[in-house]
Amino acid sequence: MYAGVALSVTATSLFAGLYYYATLLHPLSGEEIFGLRMLLTLPFVTLFMALTKEWPRVVEISQRVRARPTLVLPLVCSSALLGSQQWLFMWAPLNGSALQVSLGYFLLPLSMLVVGRVLYREKLSMLQKAAAISAAAGVVHAVVQAGGFSWEAMLVCLGFPAYFVLRKSLATDHLGGLWFDMLLTLPVAAWFVFRQPATVDSFSSRTALYPLVVMLAVISAVAFMCYIVASRRLSLSLFGLLGYVEPVLMVAVALLIGEHIGADEWWTYLPIWGAVVLLIADGVQHLRAAKQA
Repeated sequence: MYAGVALSVTATSLFAGLYYYATLLHPLSGEEIFGLRMLLTLPFVTLFMALTKEWPRVVEISQRVRARPTLVLPLVCSSALLGSQQWLFMWAPLNGSALQVSLGYFLLPLSMLVVGRVLYREKLSMLQKAAAISAAAGVVHAVVQAGGFSWEAMLVCLGFPAYFVLRKSLATDHLGGLWFDMLLTLPVAAWFVFRQPATVDSFSSRTALYPLVVMLAVISAVAFMCYIVASRRLSLSLFGLLGYVEPVLMVAVALLIGEHIGADEWWTYLPIWGAVVLLIADGVQHLRAAKQA
């Protein structure tokens, strides 16, 4: 279990580190960084799958596509949902939206609770209900103050649940499905990188970008690998709780690069952070009960 915890914390720390790492890749834009990340990460993930004997999952999906070609359309939709999140993750810290995206990641577990309750009839504990009410208070305040959440936060907290639900319905919620999601983003990633000579000019004017971009791919691949292995070694509850490390670090990065929480935004953030605390307490309670059992 301890190895799983270490791998999970390593993965979330690396993902949060990428949030800051994007600011080091000037003059590349968020779109160019996203494209390079997807193009260079897939080979490392492929090698990892080959070494860990996960490749048969890719073969299985390929066989399903050959038997039913119409499966390509929902696979493209799944890839688009993941790709949009990966693009936003690289774009946000370079465009003053890091804090809004981190808020979306804080809201994500709560939106997943709602999806689980509505679509899968999962029962909510008292602490989960209290967390939902607390988060709702933050949502109401955001709506009153600004007429709604930013599109960045909404894309995260609504896009990821849609992605997970689609993968579950397609039975591609494993590493093979992730591989296909990444593969199908490559045309868009290549277009972002090669659509204009400016990308090549950026590397010509700043040769330090070459090792930095290679490290971007290595960090991304290692983060994905640690995340996948940790998900297998830990219970779902503990794995979900450790996921809160990432948005906490993302807020720290947002503040580090110069963003700030406005005085009128605290009553949006505080109830949502309170909801996160309640969910953590609920998870700890379940873990203790499981240990006793």
